[in-house]
Amino acid sequence: MNVPQHQRSTGTHWQQFRRLMLLMTVVAFGTAGFAVWQMHADGVPFHLHFVIAMGGGIIVALLLAGALMGLAFVSNRSGHDETVGTGEAADD
Repeated sequence: MNVPQHQRSTGTHWQQFRRLMLLMTVVAFGTAGFAVWQMHADGVPFHLHFVIAMGGGIIVALLLAGALMGLAFVSNRSGHDETVGTGEAADD
C-alpha cells in the first residue's frame, strides 16, 4: 500500500534530513580538502590562518546551503507547504 508522502511519519522526514546533512558534511569536507590541496599543488603560498579561513568558509557555506535545502524538503514532504494559503484571501 502506497502512503502519500505528506502522510508519512514526521520521523521519516527528519531521518532523510539527517541523511542529507551527513552527505553534505562529507561533500563539504571533501571539497575544502580538495581546494586546499589544489592551491598547494599550484604553489600558492599560504599560512595556517588562510587555510583555516578558506576551508571554514567552504564548509560553512556548503553546510548552510544543504541545511536550507533540506529544511525546504522537510517542509514540503511533511505537508506544511500545502496548508499555507488554504485560508481565505483578505479583501483589499
